[in-house]
Amino acid sequence: MSNKNVSSYDDENDSKCMRKAKESPFVPIGMAGCAAVVAFGLWSLKSRGNTKMSVHLIHMRVGAQGFIVGAMTLGKS
Repeated sequence: MSNKNVSSYDDENDSKCMRKAKESPFVPIGMAGCAAVVAFGLWSLKSRGNTKMSVHLIHMRVGAQGFIVGAMTLGKS
């Protein structure tokens, strides 16, 4: 396989990702928000007090899913 084929393959994937982001810009925003919620949840894991781990993880999951659903809903309107 030549370097030219690899380069054109990468360019096609990059342009496809950019095209998808332009078509629905709230999806990447929702993904970034999901990552932020998970990062905050992991950071606050050390100060969760006597809350069970499973409850903390459920709250993180619900927050992340809520952010994504909200972003997708705003993007559809």
